[in-house]
Amino acid sequence: MGMFQRLSMSDSTIKTIDWGMTPDLSFGTFESWGGRERVRNNSERICYFFIDNWGAEPKLCLMERGVKHARILAEIGAPVKMVKECVRQQGSSSRFEKSYAINSAIKAWLIDHVVEALGDEYVRPVYVVKEAEEMGALPLKDVQPFTGRTSVLPSGPAVINDDQIEPLIKKWNFFDSVLNPDGRFDNALVDTGDGLTVTDERTGLMWQRAGLDIASNRTLQRNIEKLNSEKFAGFHDWRRPTMEEGLSLMEPEMNSKGLYLNPCFSREQPFIFVAAQRKPGGYWFIDYKQGRAFWSSGSIPGGFGRLCR
Repeated sequence: MGMFQRLSMSDSTIKTIDWGMTPDLSFGTFESWGGRERVRNNSERICYFFIDNWGAEPKLCLMERGVKHARILAEIGAPVKMVKECVRQQGSSSRFEKSYAINSAIKAWLIDHVVEALGDEYVRPVYVVKEAEEMGALPLKDVQPFTGRTSVLPSGPAVINDDQIEPLIKKWNFFDSVLNPDGRFDNALVDTGDGLTVTDERTGLMWQRAGLDIASNRTLQRNIEKLNSEKFAGFHDWRRPTMEEGLSLMEPEMNSKGLYLNPCFSREQPFIFVAAQRKPGGYWFIDYKQGRAFWSSGSIPGGFGRLCR
């Protein structure tokens, strides 16, 4: 289980790390009228690491920050000597504060041992209990046979150019808030009864209700291999969806969780990697929050995973 999935975070938190945020900068960003270019609206939350040196020993912490909102999510068990050295250098905090920005050595350690790691043994959550997410209700599998039209979607990795994405979306009449706002692909989702998965009887695909925590492309692939070795939900052939498969889940109306997605799926994976690369470079994602396909470099912090088989 990854760091972001363990922690009790606000629904509006952008589940990435803002490596440029510091305690000093956070005041100008979230408590005054200056420096607000980094924030799109007053409900948005970001996360950043900092050192709390108010107690007997300095602590490396993960902060969730927003306008008039500050909450420590976790303490990170970094090497004490490294944390004390950062304090000795006094980071970039003001002289009247005892909260310090992290240095390059701590950032590198965090990337290797926490953000890019398979486990989360260094993360000590301050808030662990999360409110149970409403997952909606679906008909049970095999209760009533599906008699509608089936669709066989491409299932192999692809390379997609920018000029190919709109024809692909329109070919299958997928909803995309920009490229095909009138599109609609009607699923036939049923509850498989294990609490972990649902099946779309129109496409024949089984899906995770939740998914994998945010990670780079490389780390996500390692996490998929680990999940398959553990036979998640009894199967070992889970994979990231193709562009067509991922878009097939896109709903034309936003649900109560703020996603263009059936509410049977968790809100914790608002955008996901798909098995498609872009020419001349980058990786394709599907953003269920904005209702669109987009591409990015796939570098840290990357994207979430919702796997299918």
